Amino acid sequence: MRILAIIGLFLLPLQLLAQTQTFGGHITDEKTGREQSDVEITITNSETRKSFVTETDDNGKFLFKKTPVGKYTLAVTDKDFVEKTFNFEVTETHKPDLDFAISPKVSWMWNWGDRGNQEHYWSHFTAKIIMVLYFACLVLILFYSILQLSLAIAYVRNRKKKKKAIENQPTYDPENTPKVTIQLPMFNEMYVAERIIETVAKFKYPADKLQIQVLDDSTDETKDLIAKKVAEVKARGINIQHIHRVDRTGYKAGALDDAMDQVEGDFIAIFDADFIPDPDFLQKTMPHFNDDKVGVVQTRWGHINKDYSILTELQAFGLNGHFAIEQGGRNASGHFINFNGTGGVWRKACIEDAGGWEHDTLTEDLDLSYRAQLKGWQFRYLEHVIAPAELPITMSALKSQQHRWMKGGAECFIKMWKRIATTKGVKMSDRIHGLSHLFNSSVFVFILFLSLLTLPILHIKDSFSDLNIWLQYGAFALLSTLFLAYYYWHSYRDKKESKFSFFIFIGRFIMFLIVSMGLALNNTVAVLEGYLGIKSSFVRTPKFNVNKKSEFKGNKYDKKRLSILNLGEGFLFLLFGYTTINRAIYGDIGMVPFHLMLTIGYGLVFFYSVAEIRQSNRA
Repeated sequence: MRILAIIGLFLLPLQLLAQTQTFGGHITDEKTGREQSDVEITITNSETRKSFVTETDDNGKFLFKKTPVGKYTLAVTDKDFVEKTFNFEVTETHKPDLDFAISPKVSWMWNWGDRGNQEHYWSHFTAKIIMVLYFACLVLILFYSILQLSLAIAYVRNRKKKKKAIENQPTYDPENTPKVTIQLPMFNEMYVAERIIETVAKFKYPADKLQIQVLDDSTDETKDLIAKKVAEVKARGINIQHIHRVDRTGYKAGALDDAMDQVEGDFIAIFDADFIPDPDFLQKTMPHFNDDKVGVVQTRWGHINKDYSILTELQAFGLNGHFAIEQGGRNASGHFINFNGTGGVWRKACIEDAGGWEHDTLTEDLDLSYRAQLKGWQFRYLEHVIAPAELPITMSALKSQQHRWMKGGAECFIKMWKRIATTKGVKMSDRIHGLSHLFNSSVFVFILFLSLLTLPILHIKDSFSDLNIWLQYGAFALLSTLFLAYYYWHSYRDKKESKFSFFIFIGRFIMFLIVSMGLALNNTVAVLEGYLGIKSSFVRTPKFNVNKKSEFKGNKYDKKRLSILNLGEGFLFLLFGYTTINRAIYGDIGMVPFHLMLTIGYGLVFFYSVAEIRQSNRA
């Protein structure tokens, strides 16, 4: 028996050796089906807790050699792939086939910074900071959309009152109407200068109560065209002066201010060179000054070349939102509104009482508007009176205009926010809407930062499962889109009584959002320049005097050259295009619609700009 026992002990290791198996499997990408190499895999015996580790080869295959039989848990422990586990059993007669698919983590920035036993401490901390910034941008955009929604609701509620106001508007009395000075500020406007002079010369207003000032800062042949046209109009017995400045100090605001001592009227109507106001413009606006508290009457801009291209259609879409809902809603609620720089009439005493035209911002009209209203002057907005004007027909002209408006708005916020917040007698709702009005241009900063933050957010989503639960709350951002859709629907001036009008609106609304996103980089740079106090000259928007593409023969003022900003827009087009395709391939479509809109937006802005540069170089 002792001999048998000794033999048994001798054979035991051989028996244990026999109870092993060699087995393996094959790993592929869950979405693409491609073999995954260098993937770390660990199997753990469920009873002994002993682990074995291996990696896949270049063909995605792995092998565990001479593994004891038993029950095991397999885990993909590679840091570059989403963790995957499952159970299997190895017996003397069964070698498992472990072919399966896994999903790579789309991450390259979170596998660092361990602290003691807490994995990825600093990267986890950084991820939380990024999420806070991400949600801050979402909340600020939502706040902006809520304020716009409130204006849209006020606008809708005021419709009946507005109709009654139009029916009962003050009557024009040519015998008692006051004297008006019309100011036409210009700088190198050779394509439209003669047209605007001739247009206002035909105003139906008593000749003895009308003065026209052409405020000319031109440095090219425009000054000669203006001089000739002014002489022609003066020969017809019309009171008109050509005031030419050699020193452009203050730009448009400087020209308006310098001419104040030569103003003969008690009221001043201002038109930019691209406007074509109707002959009865003063007949419709001047009666509203019967109330001595009214300092400004502003009219709605029309669009003489809206159908020129999709670019002009989308500009008209956006401007209609401002002139219907923002101006109409604020005016209906008694909040501050603004003179839009043109297409309106000022009481001269209001300008003087508010401190006159100042040129420390690029939007002198917005600046003076708030200074006047804080002094107690009332503004009237006449939505039913239209002052037709020209929309920029090139991307470069549009971006130049947007840059000036956005930067000027930021400059006015820095200049005026303390006065709005502290001036006595101003209602709290007026303070909130006034501050948000001047802060509106900052929404483009939030849009740009939000879009860039979505890139690390995607990696956070892949890398930290404990933070994923918070990311789902980002869906509330959809409310912002719905609120803005309501806002623009009620300003949509192409609505027709047909079943297709709503669907046409949806298409334009989406395209408007896309192009607005594409302009975010251009506008963010402008806003940041305004907040940082970086000064720049007043770059006026080039005018073209064309309504059809066949009429466009070029414009010497619309300078086109490739800039760092253009390259930045091209880079963002490629960046968001890559993430859109990448995420679509891997089935993570949460951010795909947003990134697709960004891709199209930056792509349109970039390729539009490049095409214009190429066309300009050929000319």
